Amino acid sequence: MSPRITLGFGEAVPPANRHSVTVHMPTWADVENYGEDSAALIPNFKNVYPRMRPNDDIGNLTSAVLRHLAVGEDMSCLIFSSLQSAEECVAYATSNKRNNPDKPPVPADQISIRVLIARDHLFAVVFPRSSRATVAGFWSTPGAGVSSRFAEVNLAHLNELREINVAEADVARERFDGPTHQILRNRIVQLLGRAALESNPQYSADDIYFFPTGMAAIYKPHTYMLSLGQGTTVLFGMAFMNTLTLFEELASDYKFFGLGTEDDLSELEVFLRTERQAGRKVKAIWAEFPANPILTTPDLKRLRALSDEYDAVLAIDDTIGSWSNIDISGSSDLIATSLTKSFNGRADVIAGSVVLMKSSRKYPELKSAFDQHHVPELYVDDAEIIERNSHDYLARTIKLNHNAKSIAHYLQSCANDPKSAVLKVYYPSINSSGIYYEQFMRPNTAELSPGYGCLLCVEFDDLRSTAAFYDRLNLYKGPHLGAPFTLVFAYTMCAYKKRLDWAAQYALKPTQIRISAGLEDTDALIQEFRYAVEAADKAKSVVDS
Repeated sequence: MSPRITLGFGEAVPPANRHSVTVHMPTWADVENYGEDSAALIPNFKNVYPRMRPNDDIGNLTSAVLRHLAVGEDMSCLIFSSLQSAEECVAYATSNKRNNPDKPPVPADQISIRVLIARDHLFAVVFPRSSRATVAGFWSTPGAGVSSRFAEVNLAHLNELREINVAEADVARERFDGPTHQILRNRIVQLLGRAALESNPQYSADDIYFFPTGMAAIYKPHTYMLSLGQGTTVLFGMAFMNTLTLFEELASDYKFFGLGTEDDLSELEVFLRTERQAGRKVKAIWAEFPANPILTTPDLKRLRALSDEYDAVLAIDDTIGSWSNIDISGSSDLIATSLTKSFNGRADVIAGSVVLMKSSRKYPELKSAFDQHHVPELYVDDAEIIERNSHDYLARTIKLNHNAKSIAHYLQSCANDPKSAVLKVYYPSINSSGIYYEQFMRPNTAELSPGYGCLLCVEFDDLRSTAAFYDRLNLYKGPHLGAPFTLVFAYTMCAYKKRLDWAAQYALKPTQIRISAGLEDTDALIQEFRYAVEAADKAKSVVDS
């Protein structure tokens, strides 16, 4: 038996440096409390995913900027690396779409952009501290704020801090688009072309765009597409919680087909036909492949056909499937990826990418929009870490695939036992929708036999069994995936505890636990799950008796 993990609530999972993106929630009571009021708990985290809350370095840089500007104790600010993102933050905060009574719009005369220079240009959006809950929504959802490494570097240059006029802020972006970024682009081109499903695939480094977070790799392209003309955004199938929030808050018109099933595809077809007949444009169809958190895989071939028929962009987030395992380039117009996850694989940096498909009929208009609007915001220090960490991406993928599949198959063996508290396992090789995943798996090569990714989900018979499993499981617990260590996350309870009836419509249940397999010894992992299932079974027997 492995030594019992003693890491405290809200701490970073080791080995953790100052840029860790993990946070540990060891007990089911923590899960309950977080789901009930995450806003109250997040400030108590000793470490935090930077989009959830600016980390210490970003907070210290923010304080230094406020002191320099001498705007008073009742003012706050958020810092961005480009004028574009700062202006978008102001537009978000002042929009009449901010109609939550607890997060009302910020009056336009109370929010402003101030530009400073330390090592880099700092675009500070300054606003009343009382409006922070409103403005913080732009930080946490679109994810366009500065990174912790950007803050670390600029903290070392505070002696150079000075304010400049906004008109002087049209600066070169070489620290956001330099040689390291090009090395990364070339690596991605190689990975996309490795064991391709189509002969003579066309990829170019010039068609790869980087963003400061995975969410920004969805938000920014969304805005680029709307610059070509307004239209409805469709999200097909379940997706990461912030993706839903993004489209709910920022799409001009939005339609959600949350199950991602064959029935949803039929409903989507009816919707597209109805919108066309009414003279309304559907701009883009977004989907995850497979979808977070229960790994349903959409029928991508049918989505492609509908996108072509109704002239919509088909944008796919392949983060969970990952370039190493799947090749969806021939059926997508653009592919968005969170580089934070398995590509970087060390839980110590955040970034995102978008690849435009040159073979796409939408390529000319997308390429024009991206080249016109894209402002590089992936900081060089972050790019250097990703470049270094991604060298062993394929080797890590082998182990992540193997461990996830082993855990899934063990838990499925439990689910097959009617006496077990394990009710169901969700994984592409087990889900009925897995046939759509397998259509896009890359061929076997000497360096990698493709798999089903690092993510799975398990469902228990009742909440008592779920809590017993969670509390007994001697592994790290919190959000994130693709890390070197296994992470367990009570996804539905943390994200939707206050909306369980809504979540249930889309097969999300409080008795589900998401698991991101890590690189640990497989047998040791299975043993930890065995102990936890035994605890769940005992809890179930108490309920049944």
